[in-house]
Amino acid sequence: MAKDKTLEDLFHDTLKDIYYAERRILRALPKMARAAQAPELKEAFLKHRDETQGQVERLTQVFEVFGKAARGKTCDAIEGIIAEGEEIMEEFAGTPALDAGLISAAQAVEHYEITRYGTLKSWAMELGQPDAAALLDATLQEETKTDKDLSSLAKAGANQRAKNMKRA
Repeated sequence: MAKDKTLEDLFHDTLKDIYYAERRILRALPKMARAAQAPELKEAFLKHRDETQGQVERLTQVFEVFGKAARGKTCDAIEGIIAEGEEIMEEFAGTPALDAGLISAAQAVEHYEITRYGTLKSWAMELGQPDAAALLDATLQEETKTDKDLSSLAKAGANQRAKNMKRA
């Protein structure tokens, strides 16, 4: 008979998922920065890479709070989102629409992370782990800010540059 799974099991499984995702994102962000055309977008990707490193460190602390080793499990969702971003980099390379596409791909990542961190924070509180919840909330706030910053970059120029380019 299968072992009954608990909220703590689900929490730990989801924590491994986002740990993998963050480490995968760390590898993708420098590629996105190199592909970006606007200097401010390149800078945003590199800044978020540095933030993501801190987020991985926070996740390690959350594992420790629960007495678990920091270990990831393949996150098919983030693999798919990153693959879509790579397609955008290939299909729109050298075009005015590239930066708008990169922003949209980055926001898909952010939205995935926001849902994961919001859920994990809630579950950490349910499990009586306010220290873990605080660590997760710090990352949730960073991810939310990054999403807003990306929206601002899109509105400040990337979308307009993509729109104004005439078809050949």
